Amino acid sequence: MVRARKYVLKKHYTGAPKFSDYELVEYELPPLKDGEILVKTEWISVDPYLRAYSSMLEVPYDQFGLHVAIVQESKDPDYPVGTRVVTHKGWCDFTIVDTKAPIEEVPRDIFYKLPDLKGLSPSLGVGAIGMPGATAYFALIEVCQLRAGDTVAITGAAGAVGTIAGQIAKLKGCKVIGFTGADVKVKWLENELGFDKALNYKKVNLQTALKEAAPNGVDIYFDNVGGEISSIIMGQMNTFGKVVAIGSISSYNADPTQMPKVTILQPCIVFKRLKIEGYLIWDSYKRWPEAFTNLITWIKEGKIKTPEHITEGFTNVFEAFRGMLDGENIGKAIVKV
Repeated sequence: MVRARKYVLKKHYTGAPKFSDYELVEYELPPLKDGEILVKTEWISVDPYLRAYSSMLEVPYDQFGLHVAIVQESKDPDYPVGTRVVTHKGWCDFTIVDTKAPIEEVPRDIFYKLPDLKGLSPSLGVGAIGMPGATAYFALIEVCQLRAGDTVAITGAAGAVGTIAGQIAKLKGCKVIGFTGADVKVKWLENELGFDKALNYKKVNLQTALKEAAPNGVDIYFDNVGGEISSIIMGQMNTFGKVVAIGSISSYNADPTQMPKVTILQPCIVFKRLKIEGYLIWDSYKRWPEAFTNLITWIKEGKIKTPEHITEGFTNVFEAFRGMLDGENIGKAIVKV
């Protein structure tokens, strides 16, 4: 018998998530049945969507999320011991996976073998060569139909998705302007990732700073945060500009009855004929391998860097989650179990 641990969300968050919202449960896993595998978690991903989805579900529930795990015991010859897989089982140290179960609902049922990473770290399976990397890839390449010469603005630019999106835009010949909330991240985006300009939204006058950074306007806006910053950026977009809305982290902890108010957007949407599209990466799930193939190539060629913010220890998963929501990470926030 294997003793396993998992985090269970026992009550909905009120404002920012608190450790007391969770219970760390220890339990015994049953023997394997045919077609099942026992996996040990190696890397756990903490992402903003975990906060956004929480209010949609009844509590208590096992905290879901993506992780990379390695097969410890197998009753499926297609998944021998030592095989690495990606699942959505979340914040647990051991779990059992039914390899034959149909994927009926994404992301709940996500399960696949970790791609051949060509010698790269398995941790990238929940980062640049995982859901965040695929999000950046499809949102820019397909939704926005990125073209060389475009000016691209990215909020949440130092996070898991923003870092990859900015680098993809650069290698495609675009001008990239990133928005972040710390001076150290501003310097890092410009000096390490090659962004043309990065702005600390907490310190600059966004209206004037954006006009200086993009005097000819913005063609594509990659929106990770929502809020007033999005209204300002959309107000300076070019005619027929494209907006892809990935998330709204600025409001995730807000009281649902008192959501933040922002400048009205309809005038710029109408007169500039902007195209705004919300995007959920789960809709492209079956095509993730296409993104992974390109991302692995670009990383191996040195065209994309893969920054990671690593927290060590299974008992520190919640602290990594909290820190990510507070913007403490540069790059992908992950936990090494």
